Amino acid sequence: KITSQASLALSGEQIGMVPGEALESTQCLCPLLTGPSAKDVLRRKHKRKSRQHQRVMARKALLEEQGQRRAPPEPVSPPPPVASEASPGTEAASRGGQHPRDGSGGAPCSRKPTPRECAWPSPSKCVAIDCEMVGTGPRGRVSELARCSVVSYHGDVLYDKYIRPEMPIVDYRTRWSGITRQHMRTAIPFQVAQREILKLLKGKVVVGHALHNDFRALKYVHPRSQTRDTTCVPSLLSQPGLHTRTRVSLKDLALQLLHKKIQGGQHGHSSVEDAVTAMELYRLVEVQWEQQEAGRRCAHPEDGEPDSSTDTEQYMEDQYWPEDLGPSSRAGEGETQGRRV
Repeated sequence: KITSQASLALSGEQIGMVPGEALESTQCLCPLLTGPSAKDVLRRKHKRKSRQHQRVMARKALLEEQGQRRAPPEPVSPPPPVASEASPGTEAASRGGQHPRDGSGGAPCSRKPTPRECAWPSPSKCVAIDCEMVGTGPRGRVSELARCSVVSYHGDVLYDKYIRPEMPIVDYRTRWSGITRQHMRTAIPFQVAQREILKLLKGKVVVGHALHNDFRALKYVHPRSQTRDTTCVPSLLSQPGLHTRTRVSLKDLALQLLHKKIQGGQHGHSSVEDAVTAMELYRLVEVQWEQQEAGRRCAHPEDGEPDSSTDTEQYMEDQYWPEDLGPSSRAGEGETQGRRV
C-alpha cells in the first residue's frame, strides 16, 4: 500500500500535481482497487442464502421424521368420467349388496324397481286353475278337492286329475262338480296331488275365478301379487255390455264378454272348461290389468307376500257352498246325500 501511494505521488509530481492532491486522489482510488469485486459480493450473498436454505430444509426434514409435519400427498390422477353422477353410497352398496344410504347416514334409501320388475309376466309364466269340490264332514258341508285342472296361457291342459279327499265323501255334488263314484276309483291321494299342483303354481301368475275357494281346497296361499282373480278386476267388470252386480259368475262373464256358453251340460261343470274360460277373460283385459299391477308394484316395491304351500292356518272350514245353493237347488242333493266312499 505504501509503495502504491509513493508511486502515485511520484507520478503526481511528474504531471505537476501538488503532493497533497496526489495523496487525496490515492485515498479516493484505493477502495476501487483494493475493495471486493461485485462477483465476490454476489457469491457471498448466494452462500449465505444457500446456508439458510440448507438450515430450513434440515429443520423441515427433522420435523417430518418426528411426525410433527406431514409430507404433502402425492398427486392422484382423477377418476375416469362416468355417464351419470351417482348418488353417495351407490358404489359401496353395489359392492356390498346393501341399499345405499342418504347423506345423513340414516336408514337405507328405498331401492327403485327396475323396468324389468315393473313389466308384466311373459305368457310362459301364466297359468289358469279351476277346482271341483265334493262335500265331506257333517251333512256334507265341508268342501274338499276332488278334481283340479291347470291350463297354460294358450289353453293347453297342463294338469287334470281326479283327487281322493282326505275325509269320506258325503255329497258328490254331481250336478255342479260333475264328480261321480266312478271317478274316485282312479283318483290319487290328496297329498300327492297337492305336491304336483303346487309345483306347477310356484313362481307363476295364477288366473282363475274366485281363486280363494280353489286355494282353500288346496290348503295353499299364493302371493297376492301373482294372483289374477276374474271376480274382482275393475277393467274386466267395466267392459261395455256387462250388467254388473255384486258377484258376477264365470258363466255370465263368458256369455256377456266372450259370447260363449259354458256350464250348460247335464253332467256338471268341467274344470278344464272353466280354467280355459278364465284365461280367455284374463287375456281380454291383460294389457290394462298388468299395467295397473305394474304401477302398484313400482309404487310399493316393499309389498310382498311369502309363498306358503302348506299354510294350514289360512285354511278354514269351507261353508260357502250351502250359501251358494238356492232353495231350488236343494232337491239335487238327495241323489248323492248319504253316500260314502
